Amino acid sequence: MSVQGRRALIEQRVLDEGEIDFTSLATELGVSEMTIRRDIEALELKGVLRRVMGGAISVGSAAAEPSFEARAALAATEKAHIASAVVDLLHEGETVIIDSGSSALAVAREIRSRHLPLTVITPSLLVATELSSEVDSEVYVTGGQLRPGELSLIGAGAQESFDRFNASTFVMGVAGVDEGAGVTDYHYDEAHVKRAAARSAQRIIVVADSSKLGRVQLISIADLADLDTLVTDGPPEHPALRSAQSAGVTVICVQPPASSMKGQLT
Repeated sequence: MSVQGRRALIEQRVLDEGEIDFTSLATELGVSEMTIRRDIEALELKGVLRRVMGGAISVGSAAAEPSFEARAALAATEKAHIASAVVDLLHEGETVIIDSGSSALAVAREIRSRHLPLTVITPSLLVATELSSEVDSEVYVTGGQLRPGELSLIGAGAQESFDRFNASTFVMGVAGVDEGAGVTDYHYDEAHVKRAAARSAQRIIVVADSSKLGRVQLISIADLADLDTLVTDGPPEHPALRSAQSAGVTVICVQPPASSMKGQLT
């Protein structure tokens, strides 16, 4: 595991559990305690945690949103694998809304690798930049307020932009998929942009790696029955996936890459 990936895992662990200890992490990750201490020091400088005797504790809520950098670093192989299955569902020349977030960016990268000509609408500057060199595609960026770190566009301007577009597909990234709560997100304004995008599309494809299954975050986006397709690397027998199928959602479970090391990042 890379340094960036290891620190992403540690960041999520402390957010989930509230506290961590050097010895357990060193054993789990197969590195020295000194390496873990250096990772903890780096994360403390980011404001993620606070060092204590023998470990570290969270300085925020367990439901806090991990940084974009952390989310992109962990489960990157899995997200790329899921993204490939998502792009298999897209058709040359269609109009597609691509969400913000690390999973959506993985989809954009897969589109670029295939040189699939599309009309893309996005509230993500990262997605727009990824696809900017595709000469056979058109890329539209919504208006709105720039959200630092995520480099996504939020607020009324972003929501109103979708009133002017008609898309065939919305590729949506989420922070949680639950049998009762449906699909949820951490951030109030991001959730409202997702809802506006969903209203502008005929089909909703949700992209969710297995760490999102069974999780409920702060803001509700949609019920499971509102979705058309859910693409994940989670097990087909997971209660959230069974509930989605019962609600009429097409669930596609891709086989996780055999060599991957899964974390718990959301």
